[in-house]
Amino acid sequence: MQTAKMTKRWAEEILSWKYEHPYDFYNDSNMEESMQELLEEPYFAVLEDSGELIGFYCTGTSAQVPLGYLYGVYQEDCLDIGLGMKPELTGKGLGASFIRYILEQAKILYKISCIRLTVAAFNERAIKLYEQLGFRKTFMFTGEEMTFYVMGIKGNVVV
Repeated sequence: MQTAKMTKRWAEEILSWKYEHPYDFYNDSNMEESMQELLEEPYFAVLEDSGELIGFYCTGTSAQVPLGYLYGVYQEDCLDIGLGMKPELTGKGLGASFIRYILEQAKILYKISCIRLTVAAFNERAIKLYEQLGFRKTFMFTGEEMTFYVMGIKGNVVV
């Protein structure tokens, strides 16, 4: 895998992705605002060695769920990551290598000792994978329609 700066073409492809229920929560309906966000750093495209887009990740406040601020879940100094994988590739056992790659990139770029992510509570498939990779649930918060878990790895981040 390789990482590249997000381009308009890749951002358009990502915004066209459609996930099956219940993962359709991740389908994007605010194209203009989302396009602008994807083209700003810190969003990165993740590519196969052939150059085909397989996913993306972001870091910092872009990876945080704004509702979490009301609950104070982002006060601890950690690197937040957010990620998405092409829908056709999900559920096929590719997630662990995809996430390990992103964690390795984050470790190289940011020299961090704490990584955090926020995931919708219904996404049991992702939560199970994150736990297998060493993430632990640290907080839970609920909005009007969705519950989220904040998960983190502390100490020497091993990937």
